[in-house]
Amino acid sequence: MFYYNVSNFVKALLDVDIDTAKRLYEQFNNDYPVFVTRNLHKAKLWVRSQAKVSQRYGLTASSGAKRLRKYGIWVQNKIEATNWFLNGKNDVRSSFHLEETATEFDIQGLELDWTIVCWDADLRFENGDFKHLKFVGTKWQNIKSADNILYLKNAYRVLLTRARQGFVIFVPSGDETDTTAKPEYYDGIYRYLKSVGIKELE
Repeated sequence: MFYYNVSNFVKALLDVDIDTAKRLYEQFNNDYPVFVTRNLHKAKLWVRSQAKVSQRYGLTASSGAKRLRKYGIWVQNKIEATNWFLNGKNDVRSSFHLEETATEFDIQGLELDWTIVCWDADLRFENGDFKHLKFVGTKWQNIKSADNILYLKNAYRVLLTRARQGFVIFVPSGDETDTTAKPEYYDGIYRYLKSVGIKELE
């Protein structure tokens, strides 16, 4: 039941169906926790504290999240899936180390117990709707193709539905000195997630 509600919640979230997203979140959040934070260190501490014995956790982001590299989230560094998904806590290549980041390509069709979903400015929220972009060279460019817009939306749907037990969304605070990662690129995302009722990670 929780999985069904979470899937529908993610759909409502990405469809900007705020009322439905709020209602579904309230139904499952006590049993399947979902939080938002602007502090990546805090997110890492949380997933580690939640995982029991053999439960697995990992860091995820969209393949277009290229400006998260400044936070140590480098999606262009291809993971070795067998190492990331199967190796133990003593292996720095495993998901447990929260260093290598899996994208929608790596994790589609697979699940972890707990995830950190890192949200970049490729899917922004401005003026009541999502804005779809890709980072090319040194700047963000608007995505105009309907197929590519749908692909980006689906990438985030995949990332937001990979956790069996719960997840936390990391939204950076941005950097006023970096024109590719301005605070306003991320503030809209954060405010939108809060508007649908997602609780702040304490």
